[in-house]
Amino acid sequence: MPISSNQMELLNQRLHQAHRTAVAAELSARGLGEIGHPMLLTILKSSRSEDPECHAQRDLAELLHISPAAVANSLKSLEKGGYIHREPGARDARRNRVVLTDKGRQAVDGCQDAFEAVSRRMLAGFTQEERAQLLSLRRRMLANLQNGTLDQLQAKEEP
Repeated sequence: MPISSNQMELLNQRLHQAHRTAVAAELSARGLGEIGHPMLLTILKSSRSEDPECHAQRDLAELLHISPAAVANSLKSLEKGGYIHREPGARDARRNRVVLTDKGRQAVDGCQDAFEAVSRRMLAGFTQEERAQLLSLRRRMLANLQNGTLDQLQAKEEP
């Protein structure tokens, strides 16, 4: 029996919502419920740019697939919470450096632990072969939606 596009779309929506809910619960359990976009902290810590602590809001927005205004609000909230602080850039004072504080670095570790816990739960009972197949299928779906090739997508994912 063929699978309808409605069934696939509904399942995608339910999976996305269940994942967001599970991540929020894990973050909350770790005392990190106030972090609006936990991936923002992770990006700030793991960036490999020439000046790893200097990011344009539009670049962060593009990486997170959110609006620059949402990034601005998140940065404001993170700064208020003591996770980051901003200072003028060393090379260009018009561009703020976003610097993780000690509290921010600890929060990144907590966020990564939360993501890993959710992934373990979500993939419980899957064999390594099934996980590899799922990853391959999801990469193909993403490449299809982004009008790119699978090779282009994998090149973006490699560190």
